[in-house]
Amino acid sequence: MVEKRPYPDDDNGFQNGSKRPRSNNASPAAATNGSATNKPDMAKVIAEARARAEAAKARLMAPSQAPTQSPAEAARARIEAMKARVAAATAKAGVPSQQRAPAPAPTYQPPELDDGLSRARGGLGIGLHPALMGDVGQDARSKGKQAMAPKFATTMANRRTESPVHRGGREKKELDLSGPNIEEIKKNPYFDASLGGQTATGRNRISRKLVMNEKGKYIAQAAALRKVAALERMKRELAEKARKANLDEDNEKAFIVEQPPDVEWWDEMLIDGKDYSVLSSPDKVKIDTEDSIVTMYIQHPVLIQPPQEKLVPTPKPMYLTKTEMAKLRRQRRAADHKEVQAKIRLGLEPPPPPKVKKSNLMRVLGEQAVKDPTAVEALVNRQIAERAAAHEQANNERMLTKEQRHEKLATQQRADAAKGIHMCVFKIDSLAYGKHRYQVDVNAKQNVLTGITILHPKMNLVIVEGGEHSIKNYKKLVLNRIKWTENAMPNSVREGNKEAEAAWLQSVDEDGQLKDMSFNKCTLIWEGEERGRAFRKWGSRVCENDTEAKEALTRAKMESFWALAKSLP
Repeated sequence: MVEKRPYPDDDNGFQNGSKRPRSNNASPAAATNGSATNKPDMAKVIAEARARAEAAKARLMAPSQAPTQSPAEAARARIEAMKARVAAATAKAGVPSQQRAPAPAPTYQPPELDDGLSRARGGLGIGLHPALMGDVGQDARSKGKQAMAPKFATTMANRRTESPVHRGGREKKELDLSGPNIEEIKKNPYFDASLGGQTATGRNRISRKLVMNEKGKYIAQAAALRKVAALERMKRELAEKARKANLDEDNEKAFIVEQPPDVEWWDEMLIDGKDYSVLSSPDKVKIDTEDSIVTMYIQHPVLIQPPQEKLVPTPKPMYLTKTEMAKLRRQRRAADHKEVQAKIRLGLEPPPPPKVKKSNLMRVLGEQAVKDPTAVEALVNRQIAERAAAHEQANNERMLTKEQRHEKLATQQRADAAKGIHMCVFKIDSLAYGKHRYQVDVNAKQNVLTGITILHPKMNLVIVEGGEHSIKNYKKLVLNRIKWTENAMPNSVREGNKEAEAAWLQSVDEDGQLKDMSFNKCTLIWEGEERGRAFRKWGSRVCENDTEAKEALTRAKMESFWALAKSLP
């Protein structure tokens, strides 16, 4: 069993069992050879204490009493102080006095130390880090000595400063950070010249020069735009004034009453003069003279059929009750059956086969149905199918083809128009929506109507004429079915049709938004009968002012309808 070494007793009060004293660098104090009690060298300790006291006193007196030194002398003094501290640390390490060099004379005066260096010194006698010895390193490099560099990354950008000369004396090759040249790029197997760019062409990018606009350039452009806008506004104002002037002139002409002629046309052959003032003289009146148109004979005009008689509707037959209709049908079928029986008796027609049904199967066939009911039932089903097929075929033969239906409709429309021509005049506030124009146009053609549509910026006039039935259908359409308040972008404009887009621009306002059609309406301003058609076909005309609208209606002698439409709210 290994025994524990006992703690030595000393004169400083350390008894057995107490801890050994330690030095400043945390290592146990070494015992001196040849000394049984391991007593420290008191002379050395006293010399070190005096040296430290003198050094502290010098530091305290440095700001006021120390003379100014040159940088070289200050650096030399710091180095000597460092050597003294190294020697003191070596003496503390416990080297025997016989092996140590002789102690310096007690008359050694430590040099003045920098206060900043003493404050930056580490504890427990540890020296400063090389990176923190800024002043000392600079003085050392100034003397031609190489400063000690740390062998690990420091906090200064985390990199190690190295000398460009290696240990072997060869220069270190610097790292090339430039990119590959054009030849190296083209030798790359993955290089593709079709992608273009400065890499493929080998030319550097040339930046464009900065071109400065001349002073007043955009001001002149803005002034030109304002001038054009002012001209357009002036044109619109002049056009509006001209339109108003034309309207006022037309209204004045409408209220002008023509002067009566001097002589009416039916009195020209009875008066020998240019006015009625000659009636006072009997010689100027041609009544009893030879050249007078008044004679002893009586003129009997040719009789003309009254035009209203052909417009009288035909009388409708009297309505019958269901019982009366059934009685008439029964009598008619009985007469037809008698006629068929008479033809069969005379041998003109073969007798028809018995009409066998499943309800009278046993009564008609009798014993045959009992012997083979399956065959009889199949026979009955076949006859039923034949009768149904014959019925469907007869219906299809009576059905009209598409051409025959169109011809029948045209015949009915002509017959309707032959009974009398009716006319309606409608006033529509706006026909800007293309769907409304299409409905007005197509339905007039389908009902075989003639007339005209006047398209005006402020209002629209629709005049239609045709048969009574066609006019009735068209009036229901215009007044009830068409929704005049709706407005939307047509599908052809959404698909990019330029022609449709140009026509659609009429239904938008100046800001490019859809017009508000909530107040749009259609009004019937006149309807009645006329002697004949005033228009040869159906059409439309765009008029910019009232004069053009009246010119379009003058040929049909209906210009009064335009004034009537303008007078209504």
